[in-house]
Formats: sequence, C-alpha cells, structure tokens
Amino acid sequence: MLAAWTAFAVATLFFLYEFVCRIEPSLAAGSIAAHFGLKDAGFGTLSSLFFWVYAPMQIVVGLLLDHYGARRLVLLGTLACGLGVLAFAATGNPLVGGLGRAVTGFGAAFAFVGALFVVNHWFPPQRFAVLSGAVNGVGMLGAAVGSVALTGAVQALGWQPVFLATGAVGLGLFLLALLLFREAPATGDAVPNPGIGGTLRRILGERRTWLIAVVGLLYYMPVNVYGGLWGNEELSRDHGLSGVQAETAVSMIFWGMALGSIAGGALSDLLGHRKWIVAAGALLTALAYGAAVYLPLGSILALSLLLFAAGFFGGAQMLTFAMAKEGHAEAITGTVIAFVNMVGIAGALIFQPLIGLLVDEAGGRFGPALLTVPGCLVAAALLMLAVEEYRHPDHLPEKS
Repeated sequence: MLAAWTAFAVATLFFLYEFVCRIEPSLAAGSIAAHFGLKDAGFGTLSSLFFWVYAPMQIVVGLLLDHYGARRLVLLGTLACGLGVLAFAATGNPLVGGLGRAVTGFGAAFAFVGALFVVNHWFPPQRFAVLSGAVNGVGMLGAAVGSVALTGAVQALGWQPVFLATGAVGLGLFLLALLLFREAPATGDAVPNPGIGGTLRRILGERRTWLIAVVGLLYYMPVNVYGGLWGNEELSRDHGLSGVQAETAVSMIFWGMALGSIAGGALSDLLGHRKWIVAAGALLTALAYGAAVYLPLGSILALSLLLFAAGFFGGAQMLTFAMAKEGHAEAITGTVIAFVNMVGIAGALIFQPLIGLLVDEAGGRFGPALLTVPGCLVAAALLMLAVEEYRHPDHLPEKS
C-alpha cells in the first residue's frame, strides 16, 4: 500500500499545484493587465486561454490514461505546467504570455483526472467518493493557503518574481514524480477496453452522462469565475476590501471546498445517495454566493463566513464524478471522468471573458454580471432532478 499512497500523494500535489497555477493571475489582475496593456475583457481572455487548452484536452487525457496509465502523463503534465508559468512570467508580449498560459493549461489538463485515475486504480471502488473528495480537498486547501501567501509575496516582490518561483516549483514536482510515482498494477477487469471509437460512442451517446456533466459545469461555474478570477476585484471595488483582505475572503471558498468535498463524499457513502445531496448543495451554494455579492457588507468577517459556506456547500459538486463513473466498465473510467471534467471546466471558456465584458459594459460594476453565479447554481439544482439515481453495487456501503 505504500506505493498506492505515494502515487496518491504525488498526484494530489500535482492537482494542488495546477490549481494554484490556474488561479494565480487573479492574485494580481490589475498589474498583469497593465503589464500586457489589456483592459478587463482582454485580461479575462488572456486568463481563459488556460481553459481553452485544458477543456478540450480532457477527452484526450482520459483516453491516454485508459490506454497508457498515469505515470508518463503525470510527468509530462508537471513539466509542461512549470514551463508554461515560466514563459508567462518572462515576457511582456501578450501573444507570448498567452502561449505560456496555454502551455500551462495543457500540462494542468493531466492533474485532476490523473489523480482520480490513481484513486480508481489503486483503491477499492467504495472508497472513490471519499478519496476523490480528499484529492479536491487538498487542492482547495493548498489553493486557500497558497493564494493568501502568494498575494502577500506579490505585493512585496511583484508578480513576475512570484510567478517565476511558481514555475520552478513545477519543475521540482516533475523531479519528485520521476523518482517516486509508480503505475498501478493490473486490475484484472474482465471487460476489455472497447477502443477509442467505442469508448467515445458509449460515453457521448448516454443522456445521463451528459446531464451529469452539464450539472457539473453549472455547479462549478462560481469557482471558475468568482474564486478563480474575479472575486478579488469584486470585493475590492464593491465592498472596499484591501488586496490582502479580498484574497483572504476569497480563499475561504477553497477552505470551505476542502472540507465540503470530503464531507459530501462521506455523507453520500453513509446515506447511499448522491443525487439529492448535489441538488441541495447547489441551492445552498447559490444562497451563500448571492448573500456575499449582493448584501451591503463591508466586514471581512461576514464576507469570509459567507464565502466559506459557499465553498463548503459547493464541495458536493465532486459527487458528479462518482455518479458518472458508476455504471461504466473500469476500462473506460478515465475517459468518463475526463469527459465530465471537460464539460465542467469548459464553463470558464465562456464565463471568465463574459464577466469581464459585462463588467466593462456596466462601467466597472460587478453586480449585473455576477447574477450569472446564483443563476447557474439554481439551474444545476433543477437539472439534477432529471438525473436518474444509480449506485453500482460495488460502491454501496455494505460492500465495504
């Protein structure tokens, strides 16, 4: 089991690192936009290039994982992620910076699905919900701590030295994976891999999988948009918080998700249900974000508590991966998970630049643009009602 937990630790650290790289531009949005000579809409587009590569790569990553395993892909991903951050920080040309952001997205594409692939192939199936929640929890916790620390470092040193250091950490993680990460042993799954064409036809032809993926997109939208990019600016402009105060408040989203992801998985396994936890969690998340954005609050404590609640209830989004995975042969689970993640993360392609455009159109006000946040969450809850509840027998608590 040492090899299993080592692989789990390395893959989880990769997801933590990838998530920091994903949200890092939000830590110095104004400075980076000025450095590249961009307005809010242009900066939103530059940041979203990460997702323009990350999202479509998910299907490729899933197919590669199912055919070749995780080790080589984790090595490729950590290396590309680190080099992309270094390229972004080393230039003043927005085209080169955009290329660096795209390379970062390419490398990051292997992180989350790779970690869930490790969980699926190294550990018993009835532990998938809790351990996948733990992967997300560690990533969110690292992002919460790291973003606040990095914000202070950015203010003290400037964003470019901090980004260069972040890139160097990625190269160090590549070396760690090279030394320690091992492939999972054969599982003995009796169902053969149907091949690329058969896998895609099976997944793309299933209404239930599509519904779950769209629910994931709508449910995860606030993390991509508010937590991952625009939250700092909104809290500074509309609530009068300083840069460090705003980042501290936004970091509470990730603290909440760290606990909520694990709690949601544990509760789901205890009750034997996933559907109703997801629907209720989406509604509660909508209420929390709505209160944080639209109540006239200037208190960092009140805003932090509301954003923590938003993150905690948002952690139930992780159950969409367990819901999608169940009912499919293990030979294609990497691609199933990747497909759901691809659709879920694709929301950033639309909403990150859209929010920037709407803010520009509203004269710098975030209120009208951020109505999309509770709107998407309510839609996720309603759509989940149309998803058939299903638990694979091997995933039920009595099988553990």
